[in-house]
Amino acid sequence: MIDKGFASIDQAVADVFDGASVMVGGFGTAGMPDELIDALIARNVGELTIISNNAGNGETGLAALIKAGRVRKVICSFPRQADSHHFDARYRAGEIELELVPQGNLAARIQAAGAGLGAIFTPTGFGTLLAEGKETRRIDGKDYVLEYPIHADFALIKAQRADRWGNLVYRKTARNFGPIMAMAAKTAIAQVAEIVPLGSLDPEAIVTPGIFVQRVVQVAPGAAH
Repeated sequence: MIDKGFASIDQAVADVFDGASVMVGGFGTAGMPDELIDALIARNVGELTIISNNAGNGETGLAALIKAGRVRKVICSFPRQADSHHFDARYRAGEIELELVPQGNLAARIQAAGAGLGAIFTPTGFGTLLAEGKETRRIDGKDYVLEYPIHADFALIKAQRADRWGNLVYRKTARNFGPIMAMAAKTAIAQVAEIVPLGSLDPEAIVTPGIFVQRVVQVAPGAAH
């Protein structure tokens, strides 16, 4: 019997190792898997490479992981916001590395990894500092930059409901990067508000098929959105 449910969040992240690359879903705080991140902090895992839309907000979630000094590198689109002070402080101190990736390129490179592509050509970034040292090509009269897929050892994502096979349904825009990150990581771990009986989810509403999800853990009702 296939059952991807884990009894606790601690068990779900127990094999995340020092130096791992970890995709973290969320658009700001929408869809941020806070409880999974808290479990990483509790495990004292470090030297992580984080792939996410931004570099944390306020004092919770990804910001808390950065504050705890567990992150070596961030690959993201929006590292500096009004409340990204923990990343800002560590970056200025030379304690954290940044790879800045335009948001469309970030999504496209993650999608490329999930689709098994070797590389993609994108017009975004051509002629800017972000394209320095990268291969370029003119295709049908337009200039493009070669970008490589972004893979990860783990993806931490947040959904609303799941079944024991790992099929996921999200709550509105909280889905954001979750579906493509689940496809691009070796191990996708989803925290959900509810694990429902097999067959309860409308197949037309399932966004992430269970084939892309290795672990599901239920958090307290109302904590996952």
